[in-house]
Amino acid sequence: MLNVRAKQAEVVLRALNFNSVPGKEPASSESYKVLVLDKFTKDIIAPLLRLNDLRKHGVTLHLAMEAERQPIPDVPAVYLVQPTPANVERIVADAVANLYDSMYLNFTVSIPSKLVEQLAAGVVKGGCMSRVSKLYDQYLAFIALEPTLFSLGLPDAYLELNNPQARDYEIEAAVSGIVDGLFSVCVTLGVVPVIRCPRGGAAEHIAAALDAKLRDALKSRTNLFSEGVLGLSASLSRPLLCLFDRNFDLSAAVQHSWTYKPLVQDVLGLKLNRIALQSEAAGPGPAGMMAAAGASKKHYDVDEKDFFWEACGAHVFPKVAEEVETQLQRYRAAVDEINKKTAAGGAQEGAFDPDELLRRNTQNLMQAVSSLPELQEQKKVLDKHTNLATSLLGAIKMRALDQYYNLAEDLLVGKADLQAVLKLLQSGKGAPMDKLRMALIYVLAHDGLPSDQEMSELEGVIRSGGADATALQYVRTLKRNNLTGSGKTGAEALGHHSGAPAASQSNLLDWADKTFGQGLSQVAKGVKTLLSGARQAPLAVCVEALMEGKQGTPEFDSYAVFDPKLPPGRASVERAKGPFREGIVFMIGGGNYYERETLLNWAQRSTPPRQVLYGATELLSGEEFVQQLSELGRRAGGR
Repeated sequence: MLNVRAKQAEVVLRALNFNSVPGKEPASSESYKVLVLDKFTKDIIAPLLRLNDLRKHGVTLHLAMEAERQPIPDVPAVYLVQPTPANVERIVADAVANLYDSMYLNFTVSIPSKLVEQLAAGVVKGGCMSRVSKLYDQYLAFIALEPTLFSLGLPDAYLELNNPQARDYEIEAAVSGIVDGLFSVCVTLGVVPVIRCPRGGAAEHIAAALDAKLRDALKSRTNLFSEGVLGLSASLSRPLLCLFDRNFDLSAAVQHSWTYKPLVQDVLGLKLNRIALQSEAAGPGPAGMMAAAGASKKHYDVDEKDFFWEACGAHVFPKVAEEVETQLQRYRAAVDEINKKTAAGGAQEGAFDPDELLRRNTQNLMQAVSSLPELQEQKKVLDKHTNLATSLLGAIKMRALDQYYNLAEDLLVGKADLQAVLKLLQSGKGAPMDKLRMALIYVLAHDGLPSDQEMSELEGVIRSGGADATALQYVRTLKRNNLTGSGKTGAEALGHHSGAPAASQSNLLDWADKTFGQGLSQVAKGVKTLLSGARQAPLAVCVEALMEGKQGTPEFDSYAVFDPKLPPGRASVERAKGPFREGIVFMIGGGNYYERETLLNWAQRSTPPRQVLYGATELLSGEEFVQQLSELGRRAGGR
């Protein structure tokens, strides 16, 4: 089983223990230390380890590399930073200033020899070489959010790779950052994957660079993938790494969603497993957010330890609201049961013997004491998701998100036309960005190019709604130049249909007026569940063909193959026949929870089930991605 989060946590904890295995040398974990992080590594640690976890491993303070720091004599410092000239300069300054007793330097990727020389020259000149105890390359240039979800934390990668004004060195720097991140994932998991990607474009360029880097690592004297370290399984089972450019399926990046995790990301701004929720006084939706710019926020953490997040993350929203109420009722019943037992006292049948009565009372009290903390923790989790669901409910009602989701699904299976889109856009429902995203879906789902008249109508409605239509023209240009999609257009690109009709959604949220502010148990009663399984996403169709080794499919036959364990240029389609049990799907230019969910749905339905890790250069909401499209449109001259 590939578990990128557990593997990365192991590496980080080993670094915190001066690169000894935690628990094997108690002295290292018990000694107090300072942890120094830069902005990037702070994002790595934030979703991975809580404050209590850091304290368990002796970290008394965690400090920002960029901040002014006071000397803390007689205490060792563990640095976890990127290998940049600025960071190396700061490390030298810290050593010269004698800030800490000793310094253990851990870099997120292999530090270039030029920077090693800069570091050595600096500490020798300052006469403080003895302060630097150890230097390690840790290969941690990615953010593990869940066991099967990671991000490289590279902002605006889509913009950088598609910028018409970008210079060659800027493109190469962006590619190098992505290759370093993917290499770190492979090293951390201890796997050398077979790589597949569409030919041409950024995906093949990155695949070739990653293939070369993996091959060099396998040849190195200190082999990071040595089977002696990883065990026999390293040679018996290899995953398939599928690289895709974001233009492969732009609709998944801009579409509205209707399931819990994607909704929380898209509407509430989930970042690094944390949600910042506006205070109740602010009110839900974009207008409330604007009004509450200066208002206080409440932060909520969600990860695999949150039982509700894991169990209900893929449920449609009404089902989530129903489940919150069900779980609350179970909690109340459990508390009532404890209260009955502890209050029963001498009324218990057969408890006339004082010794027996004392024994039973003691037993009941002990059960209550042992189960209350767990129940209290459950209540905290349920309160958190009640607040999140209530905020989502407000946004859905205010922005008619159910109608936008349903119309997008209809467009993508060829069941809606321009008139349906214009009717919704002119209805006054939805924020300006919601309208722009719907217009983009129309252009992307259209069989061929929309006419100039259709585009003119769309742009007019978008602009009158307060949105910038630049992204619309940019996406139309991509379609005209055949730079988006998997080679097929319209409904044909969507793969297989289950034949299940989407539920009618007229007046779907009339219930909100009655239930808003009341118990969430009312939500499920007035809502028809949207049937989001009516189509299979293009990415899932393609990954299925590659992992199953379906010969005769365009994807399997035409995609490039790289195998770092073979001599350069020797990898062929025969090498990628499969079937592969494990896969890593990586989206260059940004991904989201919605797209990841479509992959997980396919993986769970497969026979036998497949395990798929999903990663992206960054995880973006629909609005954040559209902003990059708009910026590209401006840089391309608006046309």
